[in-house]
Order: sequence, then structure tokens, then C-alpha cells
Amino acid sequence: MSKGKLFVISGPSGSGKSTLLAEVLEKLENNFFSVSATTRPPRPGETDGVSYYFKSPAEFKKMIENGEFLEYAEYAGNYYGTPAAPIIKQLENGKDIFLDIEVQGALQVRSKMPEAVLIFAVPPSFSVLEKRLRNRSTESERIIMMRLEAARIEYKKASEYDYVVITDKPGDAANEIISIVKAEKCRFAERKYLLDEAFDRA
Repeated sequence: MSKGKLFVISGPSGSGKSTLLAEVLEKLENNFFSVSATTRPPRPGETDGVSYYFKSPAEFKKMIENGEFLEYAEYAGNYYGTPAAPIIKQLENGKDIFLDIEVQGALQVRSKMPEAVLIFAVPPSFSVLEKRLRNRSTESERIIMMRLEAARIEYKKASEYDYVVITDKPGDAANEIISIVKAEKCRFAERKYLLDEAFDRA
């Protein structure tokens, strides 16, 4: 059984990446979505252990000290991190892993696992991003401005990603990600085992 592949999807807050990823996971088989830990409070409709593992700052710090994270980062005043153990286990079991994490964390993953495939998700324009953030009506103006400033920094890091997906139409964006997954599965390194017998007889 071949190992699974690790796909990392990032994008600024308001890019719609969580909704996009949910559609991708519904359409693809043999996958595993890694739930991140965070110190931010849950938003309406979010469930602990499903949307995130919601941790206190003290709990999160303890996890850092224990070396439990594949990556972690501070974003807009809160910490986010990816527990490493479930990732390693599921990759070994042949499942494709999908991470929904911020840019800082994605680049940490790339440094530790160069084979990871990084996908940057963005709205069709920065003004659309700002409109989405304001339409949430769940955050103060100060937090919105912090998120917009963070987004500008994140946009500058997009060149370090393998792919960029525009989240204007969620269905189209989901299909693009599915196409990326299929293309990555067709790389020579992934299909070499099919040719090994011919190589052995040459």
C-alpha cells in the first residue's frame, strides 16, 4: 500500500477555504481532514473536535512543550496548531491528508515535509475579501483591520505555494482542487511502482 499525500490549503481569513474544503472532502474518497487546535473562541455553529480543538492558552502552551504539533503559529492574536500524531498515522495508512492552516504554519509544514502540496485559496479580489469579513458581523473593527493586514502579508507569501485557487464560485474551486489531487497522483514518483517490473527485466 502506497503512502497518502499531504495537501495544505491556506488563505486569508474570509477566503472561504473552510467551505471549499468541506465540498472537496465530500467528493473525494480515502481522505482524512486534520482538525487543528486553536486558542480562539468558537464561532456560532462550530463544534469542539470537529471544527477545531478549542484550547485555552495554557493548554496550547503545554502541547507545544510536549512537541505535539507538526506546526503552530500565531494569527490575529490567537494560536493555531496541527497535532502531528494523527497526520503521520493516516499517511502511513495510505490516506490523503488535508490541512486547513494559515500561511505561517503551511511553510513550517513545507520545511518539515517537503513533499507536501501547498494550495493558496483567495477571493477574486481584495475588496471581495474585505466585504466577506465585514458581512460576518461577528468581529470588531479592530479585529477586521488586523485580519486585513494579515491578509496583505499572506498574499506576499503566495509565491511559495504550488497552486492558487480562486474561491469566487465554490463548486468550481472545489473541482480545481480535486483536479490538483488527481494530477499529483499521476506524478512519476507516485506511479513508478507500475513500471518497476519492466525496469527489472530491462
